[in-house]
Amino acid sequence: MFLSFLILSGILITGCKTVSGQTSKEYEEDVDFYPAYGYLEDDEWVIPLKLYIYEDRHYLESIVFTLFRVFRSFTPEEEEIFRERMGAFTADSESREIVQFVFDNDPENEIFTIRDDDGNPVRSDLHGIIKGEIRLPVGRAEALLEHQNTVNGWLTFTVVSEDHKGMGKVRLIEPEGVSIISDIDDTIKISEMPAGSRIAVRNAFYKPYAAAPEMVELFDQWRDKPVHYVSGTPRRFYRFLSEFLFSEEVNYPEGTFHLRDVHKHLFSLTTWGDLEDIITAENVTYNHKLSEMSKIVGHFPGREFILVGDSGQYDPEIFREIDATFPGQVKEIIIRDITNDRELNLERLEGMNVIPARTVEKGVSQFEAAE
Repeated sequence: MFLSFLILSGILITGCKTVSGQTSKEYEEDVDFYPAYGYLEDDEWVIPLKLYIYEDRHYLESIVFTLFRVFRSFTPEEEEIFRERMGAFTADSESREIVQFVFDNDPENEIFTIRDDDGNPVRSDLHGIIKGEIRLPVGRAEALLEHQNTVNGWLTFTVVSEDHKGMGKVRLIEPEGVSIISDIDDTIKISEMPAGSRIAVRNAFYKPYAAAPEMVELFDQWRDKPVHYVSGTPRRFYRFLSEFLFSEEVNYPEGTFHLRDVHKHLFSLTTWGDLEDIITAENVTYNHKLSEMSKIVGHFPGREFILVGDSGQYDPEIFREIDATFPGQVKEIIIRDITNDRELNLERLEGMNVIPARTVEKGVSQFEAAE
């Protein structure tokens, strides 16, 4: 019944918007570029890029909150957090659009467009996503790095296409060296996934984020190294995660983001799923992490990688598979043990550097004594 009420409300409100004639663009649409990396191929930097085009729909956000409040009471702090984070799922994804951008401080003011393997401009799909690449000749990239007076190979760019706004950044990574690939949930941010879906959903949608103890200190030693954050967290949490992880209070090293696509919409009969499914789809997360990590390691055959994860889901198994697939490239595996596998299942963590952590118990949250 709740689902039917949600869908009906969405149809009615969306229909009212159409009837009132508000079909033309009244605001610039936001573009979220997920921080990316570039790798060398012959005399060019190849830069895989992914972005999301959307427009906030605050009227739907208010409806969703009102409906959820029927089934759950919120503190004032939880209300504010829930409204903000749920807004990422009520946003209107913009399809069939092309986004153009220029690198900051580029004296040539060259306009770039994400392209497919055949060199054609890519338009956003039905979910507002554009995936493709751009290419920069080595000399051109060196000039841009000089003009931006950048450090560690980072380049920034700004969207210039009509009716769009946004910024992005990419790190050009040399073929040799040491890189870090890290999970997010329960590795560097407390999510309590093993506690169960109800607690995990609450921490994702209602509660302030909390950094995992001692992990920032671990990452401090890698400030100059490339860091790739690969996570099963839905991509629509990107803004909230980046603001938290790279804030002055938390201060993890900036890195590239590789989050999971969740093509679910609150008012779609075919793609609606409850919050539990959005957060805890373990098999989908496994495949996503394995695929994204394989791409990263495969693009840098001359680099070594330190893999950082936790014992809560499948990080040890994924890391072993990466090690077997790319022999000689995995320098170290570090696991934050939140399930006490160091005592209960030692074989699972054999050969890994284990960081003892508070054990997450089913149905129990460290933020509230019991659920």
